Parts: sequence; structure tokens; C-alpha cells
Amino acid sequence: MTISTEAPAGVAPPIATDVYDEAFATRQAGGWTPQDLARWDAERVPRVLAHVRARSAFYAEHLAGADGVSATPAGLDRLPFTTKEMLRREMFRVLSGDVSEAAIYYETTGTTGASTPCPRGPLDVHTSNAHVEQAWRRLFGELFGERRPLVALMGPSELYAFGDVFGAVAQEIGSCHVKIWPESPRVGFAKALRLLRDLRAEVVVCSPALCVSLAKAALVHGYDLERDFAIKAFMVLGEICTPAFAANVASLWSGARVYPALYGSQEALCVATGCREQRLHHSRLNYLPEVLDPATGRSLGDSGTGELCLTMLIEGIKPLIRYRTGDLVRLGAESCGCGSPDPVIEVLGRTEDRIAVGTARVLPSELETAVLDGLSGCLGYQIVVDRQDGADRVTVRVDLTERPAAEREAAREGVAERIRGLCRVTSEAVVEDEIDPITSTGSFVSWKAARILDLRSAPDGAVRTARAVAHRYAVTR
Repeated sequence: MTISTEAPAGVAPPIATDVYDEAFATRQAGGWTPQDLARWDAERVPRVLAHVRARSAFYAEHLAGADGVSATPAGLDRLPFTTKEMLRREMFRVLSGDVSEAAIYYETTGTTGASTPCPRGPLDVHTSNAHVEQAWRRLFGELFGERRPLVALMGPSELYAFGDVFGAVAQEIGSCHVKIWPESPRVGFAKALRLLRDLRAEVVVCSPALCVSLAKAALVHGYDLERDFAIKAFMVLGEICTPAFAANVASLWSGARVYPALYGSQEALCVATGCREQRLHHSRLNYLPEVLDPATGRSLGDSGTGELCLTMLIEGIKPLIRYRTGDLVRLGAESCGCGSPDPVIEVLGRTEDRIAVGTARVLPSELETAVLDGLSGCLGYQIVVDRQDGADRVTVRVDLTERPAAEREAAREGVAERIRGLCRVTSEAVVEDEIDPITSTGSFVSWKAARILDLRSAPDGAVRTARAVAHRYAVTR
């Protein structure tokens, strides 16, 4: 099927899906050279810029006056950024067409600001889902061969793309799927666990935090994690998932491994997909990436460590130009054993989630690694930062599975020592049977709000939001 949208006079129509599919298949099969990718960028950039200038009221004004050089990949850094604040201010004016031209309407969650419209047209859905489907085919082939597992989808569906994207991909590859989000008032943890057990679900798609909450809930409800469930893979999204966190989940769920499902957002769609090597690969055909110095906004090129900035290369209903994601990433061109031709991308956390502790300014991924590196059977943790005698002090609260007293003491001291080494502050760890329920809110608001309790200042809006919804994540429901 070929999808096209009538274009204004003088503007080329959007790319046809059969043309895109041919390029996608050839690249995925290893048939593209760096020169082929450069030609793709050189064709796509001016076409998508013409598309948004002609069809988006916001971009007609935002990009007015940009010279011809800026309509090339090499001149892209001459164009102004698009920010989340602009999307919240401009709302429907950002769209490249009327919302009625879309196939489906979504919004952002609105937890940290106004919900912004994120409709997707048939072309958006087709080109974004293609990367997810390819990633699933590769991973499921590696794990299950020709057999297709039952997939449990645990994420929001109303006004959100989670259920539609993964439901469509599961259907396309021939896997039965069931939508059982524990936060839903019609589901809850008790019913979700019963369904996981009775259906013998082998793949669970959810947030990293939910992997741990499910284990905690299963123990509360009297299940045996090894005997009662058939889970082979957790596919995670929505927040950072460090190797240390993945290893901890595997220690709770015997026989299961954690794989990244995708990295993306309502606004930016599917930016990257996971692989069998537990890495993420940037959906390069759909975006021209830049890595920015977060402090200055200076472009560092298409690789390195910094804030991810994206220019969409598909003429959909809401392509974004030089969109500052606010995410800290490490983007490289290194090869991966999974066979994907797309560059590896590592998500390090939000730029705003970096926290000053002692003399250090640390990333979310660094803090999580310090807590969980070498730690097994952790059912939750919270990092509490306060001040004592004019200096920062860190206390880590950890919830651990049953173990001998000597092992609990060794685990506790190990956590405290790693935090001391990272932040150069006084640190201790305490083992608690129940920790703050805000730690289970995970990706609903922000990693920082869920994991860091900073007593040095009053709680911000994200923390207040996370506290207001924390009761929904009670594992006894």
C-alpha cells in the first residue's frame, strides 16, 4: 500500500511507503554505504523543511528568513531549535496540516506541563513502527526461533501510543498479546499477576520500575517467582535502565533477561529500538541526529555525549526540526553483534535530572549504577540527600529479598561504599522492608522524582505530582 498526502503547490508529496520500505529493507540487510546514507539525508532534509514551511503555521514563522544553506544537512545547525516549551505554547500550530488528516490522536501525559497534541498520520505510524517490528523479529527469532510468545503489554493506552504501537507490532509478527496495566483501576497488581501466571506470558513490555514492582507484588501475593511464571524477557522503556538495574531484575526473575524495547516519546515517536545484545539502535532513516553541549546548545556533530537533538526526516503530520529532547545520550557509530546497521545510542538520563551532591554533579545512570552494581534481589531503592554540619550526606534506602544477616550487612556496606566513592560524601545504606511508594512511579513523572528525595530544598512540581499518584502503584491491589 502506498500512502501519500496531497501537498501544497510547489512542494513535493511525502515519501511513498513503498519507496521507504525499499530503502529500509536494503539498509537493514546491510546494503547501504555511508554515501547512501548521506544521499538519503541530502534528499530528505530539504523536503521535510519545505513540508513544514508550507503546512505548519509555527514553522512558517519559526524558520522564516533561513537561507538556502540551512536547508542542507551540513547547514542544519544554522536553524533555530524547537523546544518543549515551544510545543506547549504553540500547540496545534506546530502540526503540518489539520488534525483531521491524522490517523489517530495522542497527547503527552501533561505531568510536568500542558499536554501537547501528538497526532500520528498513516505515514508516521508506518515508518516508526517499521523499526519496532524489525527489532522484535530479530529478538524473538533469537529467543524463540519460529515460535511466537504471548506478550503482556503493561503501559497506558488512553491518549497514549503504547498499546497501539506494541499491539500492532505483536499482531504483525504473529504474537498473541494482552493489555494488562497494573495501574488501571480495572486491573491492579493482583489480576495482572494472575493473568501472567495463567496465560504463561513469556514477554512483558513495561517500564524498568514495573519489573521490580511486579516482583515485589508477586511476593506479597504469595507467588514463587521461579515456579509460577514463564517470563523469559522483560522489554523495557520509559526511563533509564542501566546494566546494573537489568542484572538486578534478572536476579529476581530467574530465567528472565531485560532488553530495551524502545526509546522515544509521544512527540518524537520511536527514536531507537532494542536488540539481543541489550543495546539500543537509533532509527537513523527517520532522523538526522545532533549531539549538543547541554549548557551552550553548540552542536557537537552526530556522535558523542550530550543532549540529543533530532530533525525528523519523514513528512508526517508533526515533523519536528532541531528538536531538543532534553535527554542526555551517548551516540556512536560502533558496530553491534546483533547485526543492526543503525548506530548504538545509550540514554544516560534527562539533562535536568543531573544532581549536585558534595563536589560532584552526577548523572542518574551513575547514581543507579552505584546503588545496584553487584547487588542482587533488590525490590526497590531510594536515595535521600540532606545536609549535616554544613556538608551533603546521602542515605540509601534499599528493600531486599530475604537473606542471611551477614549477606544483608555486606550488601548494605557495599552500597554505602559505592556512593561514597562516586560523590565523595558521608554515606550510609539502610535495609527496609517498605520504602517510599513514590519509588514505584518510575517513568510516569521522572526518574529523579521517583528515586531521589532531596531534603536540601522544597519539592518541585515533578515531585509533588509523583507523590499525588504514588498510591496507584500499591502492590497489594
